[in-house]
Amino acid sequence: MKRVELIAVDGVPEVQPGDDLGEMIGSRAILQAGDVVVVAQKVVSKAEGRIVDLDTITVTARAVDIAARLIARPDPRMVQVALNESVRVLRSERVLITETRHGFVCANSGVDHSNVGGRNALTLLPLDPDASASRLRDRLREVTGVEVGVIVSDTFGRPWRLGIVNVALGVAGLPALVDLRGSLDDDGKPLHATVLAVADDAAAAAGIVMGKTGRSPAVIVRGAQLAGGGTGRELIRAPEEDLFR
Repeated sequence: MKRVELIAVDGVPEVQPGDDLGEMIGSRAILQAGDVVVVAQKVVSKAEGRIVDLDTITVTARAVDIAARLIARPDPRMVQVALNESVRVLRSERVLITETRHGFVCANSGVDHSNVGGRNALTLLPLDPDASASRLRDRLREVTGVEVGVIVSDTFGRPWRLGIVNVALGVAGLPALVDLRGSLDDDGKPLHATVLAVADDAAAAAGIVMGKTGRSPAVIVRGAQLAGGGTGRELIRAPEEDLFR
């Protein structure tokens, strides 16, 4: 019988810039070989110092104009930070959808003001989520002696469905995609277009117990049997195949 367990890593204190996040998680988790540890982008960004103070932001006329057109009427300084973190604005009516330097297409360049620890503080996405995942994986191995996979996750909206779900931004020690094209289905027919986003699957599952307010910034996914290697970059659709770019 196939079985997957989701185990929240509780008791992780408030993360500050420069904190040893791998030790903070590893000392509170009982890991097994083959586990996948899904870590919230927010705590990764905090540990890496990816925090900006709105009082340091100079607002442009473009940011003021966009802020006035958005449903939420955000602080123009937050819009400016999102613009600073983007390489392209794809939509600026009702919602702000951008392409980040990483190639992610998401709302507000992934800039967030929740659970940061100050009214004027924002977190930015890690500079290199795959490198962040790799460093965390190495540190967890040092702390626990166990080989695991690591996903750095964040919640993204979906253009064709309501609600947000966790997705994998950075991946280390497990495949991001499993390509089943060329294999046979149960009826013996070849599959032509089936590529499974297994890292996103694991991230989304972890989101069930991670929550947004429960102070469980890491979740162990056990039993998924995701052997191999991959990167979060593999999950980014090429611009020529993307309906938004």
